[in-house]
Amino acid sequence: MSDLNQDYPVVLAMTGASGAIYGVRLLQLLSRSGTEVHLTISPSGAAVIRQELDLEVDLNDADLLPLLRYVPKWSNPTGVSMLAGDLPAGDLAAQRANIHYHRYNDYFTPIASGSFRTSAMVVCPCSGSTLSGIAHASASNLIQRAAEVHLKEHRRLVLVPRETPLSVMQLENMQRVAAAGAVMLPAMPGWYHGVDSLDSLVDFIVSRILDQIGVDNSLIGRWGEA
Repeated sequence: MSDLNQDYPVVLAMTGASGAIYGVRLLQLLSRSGTEVHLTISPSGAAVIRQELDLEVDLNDADLLPLLRYVPKWSNPTGVSMLAGDLPAGDLAAQRANIHYHRYNDYFTPIASGSFRTSAMVVCPCSGSTLSGIAHASASNLIQRAAEVHLKEHRRLVLVPRETPLSVMQLENMQRVAAAGAVMLPAMPGWYHGVDSLDSLVDFIVSRILDQIGVDNSLIGRWGEA
């Protein structure tokens, strides 16, 4: 696995597993950190965003500002988490400028090519069908193709499944992509960091993703740190 180079952008893909909030929160924090993001969303991913977050995403011409300003109804308004909605409009516009959106079926985008340099790719959440397509190098859309690119170029690829329980085939697919160099990071939040809200459980997973792709964050209290 090559060293991470934060001068290059991060690819973020959202697919049709439950847990859309993880991907949206990750998008918010990447854009707020000034990280350049290349975003793509599958039709199933958009359907889950609609069902779980009550947000509509036009896959042909996505308006990303609703994702950047999204705050869950259950969020703790007094905490540091999930406060993207409190940012000034100008800041949100600047964050939007850090994001390049690509249609999931457009193979003529930069992230479909290994010659386009990136620091990492995250699939969050990662559906079982997406995992299978990546594991068997049988890309049927841009998301799976971009993931294959990251594996063949020996770049960081982080997959965030949320399915439970897991079948033998899914476990075999996870083993296969892990052996090829991907990081399997299931959405299994820990409880040792002073959990006081649903926000802190979401941020546990997002913090671990950011750690894997080299983006500094202080979302959670870390073990052994005051």
